[in-house]
Amino acid sequence: MPRIAPQCDQDWAPELKTFMTGYRSAVIGDDGVAAARPAGANAFGVLARHPALATAFLAFSGHLQYRSTLPGRYRELLILRVAVLRKCAYEWAQHVLLAADAGLTEAEISRVRTGPDAPPWTPLERALLRAADELVGVATISDATWATLAAGLTEHQLMDLVFTVGAYEMVAMTFHALGVEPDSDMAPYLPTEW
Repeated sequence: MPRIAPQCDQDWAPELKTFMTGYRSAVIGDDGVAAARPAGANAFGVLARHPALATAFLAFSGHLQYRSTLPGRYRELLILRVAVLRKCAYEWAQHVLLAADAGLTEAEISRVRTGPDAPPWTPLERALLRAADELVGVATISDATWATLAAGLTEHQLMDLVFTVGAYEMVAMTFHALGVEPDSDMAPYLPTEW
């Protein structure tokens, strides 16, 4: 049961409607691929209840999702791992598709549930998954994990990694605390078990 009910997009504040027109245009792009995907109506509808927060948060998360220095494959590994650790079905369902777009196979997506020790991750992929585990678990990255990450990522990528995990940890927390329910069009992508 939602604690804060999603607001119908016809009732959104004018400034949020203007922002979302540009945001959706940037997300969908010219090929229209995102148009055929789950639209995230419940998440956007809940955010719409607080337009100033929605525009600030979406601008920030837009950087992480669409302008991050991390390759899409790495970004989606991190986000899916946070979804697993926080058992956030909404986050998982949205990012299964984005992970596939970023080149992850079905087997790799499924293996994210097992974590960094599941073969055959590369050493860097293992470190990415371990970094997500460590950040969610103890709010830092161990020296050993950092050393592996720093050997394969730039300074900007390391920063984007930490902010990505932190932001999607916050998204999972928000979805759980506010009772944001998965949209009906997400049903095929929801996890059947963790």
